[in-house]
Amino acid sequence: MEAEVAQATRIRVFWQPGCSSCLRTKEFLTRQGIEYESIDVHNDPEGRAALLALGARSVPVVALGQKYTFCQSINDVIRFLDLKTTAAPPLPPEQLVAKLAHVLESNARYARQFGLEHFRKPFRNRNRTPAGLTFHVFRVAEMGVQAAHQIELRFEGFDDVPPDNWTAEDIARWGESVRVELLKWWEQETDRTLAYDVPTYYGRRSMHEVLERTAWHSAQHTRQVMLMLESGGVTVDRPLSADDLGGLPLPDEVWDR
Repeated sequence: MEAEVAQATRIRVFWQPGCSSCLRTKEFLTRQGIEYESIDVHNDPEGRAALLALGARSVPVVALGQKYTFCQSINDVIRFLDLKTTAAPPLPPEQLVAKLAHVLESNARYARQFGLEHFRKPFRNRNRTPAGLTFHVFRVAEMGVQAAHQIELRFEGFDDVPPDNWTAEDIARWGESVRVELLKWWEQETDRTLAYDVPTYYGRRSMHEVLERTAWHSAQHTRQVMLMLESGGVTVDRPLSADDLGGLPLPDEVWDR
């Protein structure tokens, strides 16, 4: 009986390496002094099965017994665990757009720095390549813009990968077109408070919240792109600075080992 009670009250965090929201969630819980069981669903088949048994199909997830919450919003984690704390307010929308546009411009530049020998090679402890990650940064931004047009943000979209025949230049050029669409949307946006709701796989959320997540999500993965270049002995061309990323709720670490 005691074991069953302990199981029901133990906090579990389901995550995978290289996941920006996963790393942010774990760092947040650690800063709050909260102990949890860390379950890497990418490298632990039993952990993956436990996640699916909950009824969840994506990470990060924080679970208590058979109840769980998605962690795309730290506010959801705070409410789920009934924590006596608050998340920092997001930057104003115009600042988020500017930072996201700069991140996308930088990511296109970094994509062009990869040599063929590394571009399709998996990195560290996850089956993610520089090709897949540079593409992912742009896909995250594209889905954020689509959400503003009431196109549902679906978690399956985060698993999209570039066509096998796409080169670094192909990905960079496509990413530059995503940046153009971002700025076009913002120029035409009539409600610049972004207080209106949009559909996501974790519920309807304000577009302001979705834009913040889109901006920091893309920025965190672009930090990882820089790490991939550096790990391959390449000097990053104009790396993102602390000022470039200031105000975004990024994790402290770049990659969860």
